[in-house]
Amino acid sequence: MSERTGCMVAIDGPAGAGKSTVARAVARRAGCTYIDTGAMYRAVAYRALLDGLQVGSDDRAIGELAGTLTFEFRDSDGGDHLFVDGEDVEGPIRTPEIGNLSSSVSTIPAVREHLVAAQRRMAETRSVVMEGRDIGTVVFPDALLKVFLTASAEERARRRYEQLIAGGEDVSFERVLANQRERDERDSSRAIAPLRRAEDAVEVNSDGMSVEQVIDRVVELLERRLEERDEQGA
Repeated sequence: MSERTGCMVAIDGPAGAGKSTVARAVARRAGCTYIDTGAMYRAVAYRALLDGLQVGSDDRAIGELAGTLTFEFRDSDGGDHLFVDGEDVEGPIRTPEIGNLSSSVSTIPAVREHLVAAQRRMAETRSVVMEGRDIGTVVFPDALLKVFLTASAEERARRRYEQLIAGGEDVSFERVLANQRERDERDSSRAIAPLRRAEDAVEVNSDGMSVEQVIDRVVELLERRLEERDEQGA
């Protein structure tokens, strides 16, 4: 698939659905920039933790912190890493603690305001594949292609459990599944930009599908949308 300009792909879905893996691969095939918005919220949570800020009591300070940070995605060590204020934070933001904290941080209005603005700036001059919870509903409601990537809670927990075990974490599947369900509830019930499928999004349920099959499906959808756009512009 050759590089295309003016391409905006929004991939939303619950935690553990494989959005990062799929979005990264689709971006590479399409010659677009991959943007992991979840990593940006994790980064704010990480920096808030380092500064001793707590959700609930320090929301204003956390919101102000989010507005001071600079975000950049770079190819580092063969992968896409998030750099915040020039620091590679890819490692520390991927812990379960930061993942759970980021879900709470994302409910702070000022944090979302600053990060959505940053995400929109990233797409002003380049084609992007952006994934998160509210890309197709809030950040880019006019995206060329919207995909809602999902899977059962049990399947998503199994994948996360295997990742954690492979990384040396001492966790139980039951605890991972419980955390998965708690996060799903927080993400879907929050007052600001809750997780939901955009009306015009294509739902892709990855239960029983390999990663390559999911990637192929999204690329197929993108190619079809690009062809439709080109035909309309002819």
